[in-house]
Amino acid sequence: MKFVGYMRVSTARQGQSGLGLQAQEDAIQQHVLGRGGSLVQTFKEVESGRDNSRPQLAKALELAGLTGSTLVIAKLDRLSRNAAFLLALQDSGVRFVATDMPDANELTVGIMALVAQQERQAISQRTREALRAARARGTKLGNPNGAAALRRAAKGNDAALRVTQENARARAEALRNTIEELQGLGKASLGGIAAELNARGILTARNAIWHRSSVSNLLARLGLSSGSQSQ
Repeated sequence: MKFVGYMRVSTARQGQSGLGLQAQEDAIQQHVLGRGGSLVQTFKEVESGRDNSRPQLAKALELAGLTGSTLVIAKLDRLSRNAAFLLALQDSGVRFVATDMPDANELTVGIMALVAQQERQAISQRTREALRAARARGTKLGNPNGAAALRRAAKGNDAALRVTQENARARAEALRNTIEELQGLGKASLGGIAAELNARGILTARNAIWHRSSVSNLLARLGLSSGSQSQ
């Protein structure tokens, strides 16, 4: 069984000193060894608690998806309060375990995400009630630049499409070095590349095995050519 590890500390000073990271790394190693598995790679995140950007988590989830590994996290207790983290796990479709919460799994994370979503909805409801109360007091509300806000919303849809396309390109780029390595070793055909990717345990974006057609799509996205199609 293959695992990808993820550790996180919340301040740069802790990250520089290694405070907390060593204990998390030990917990991950013990979990993997206890299940007779292998650790593909470990990712370390140093971040502020107010920052929802988690580039190392994104990389860990991507690698786990590519290799069919289970994501193992040392400490879920603090992360469980962060909706962005939970939703990233829930949407990734990657198998997940936590060393500090042995019974936690994808279902647990889904429940946590629902609780976080309910809290956001409760905050939204309280906001609407506060606005109604403000109107009742005669407070003027609204955006004087409403048309501009609508234009910004339309641009937001275009931006979301660009993000989706960029994510697809980024996923392909994650395999560029592997593909170029295989081609350099003489595995230049669609069938040869597919066979080697499958042998290495690397899955497609949809967590499936590779075929000539999926390799062809990947090469097209990377702007690379293939050799003979018969191998």
